[in-house]
Amino acid sequence: MHRDLPTTEWTAVCGVEDILPDTGVCALVRGEQVAIFRLSANDGVYAIGNVDPHSGAAVLARGLVGSLGERIVVASPIYKHHFDLRTGECLEAPDTAVPAYAVRVDEGKVWVRA
Repeated sequence: MHRDLPTTEWTAVCGVEDILPDTGVCALVRGEQVAIFRLSANDGVYAIGNVDPHSGAAVLARGLVGSLGERIVVASPIYKHHFDLRTGECLEAPDTAVPAYAVRVDEGKVWVRA
């Protein structure tokens, strides 16, 4: 539990149970679209930018979650590029990335720092 989260840096976006395992949701955090994913394999929650830099579409929250080697990724629904959920790096184009955000679960709520 992280009861000392300053509200000036962290934003509560939803309940962790509101995100089905192995899927994502989108939230507006301080004016930025953030894709938030909940994984069943490690019970982890991850947050990256929602806009696919290759297409300009806000679709990453609807991508397929999986792994490539040791990396946990989401595949964009548009061009199928894979984005690392920890770093935001695009595996097919390492010079391209989306923002990666700190995310925590506290008392059943998902908090994102942007």
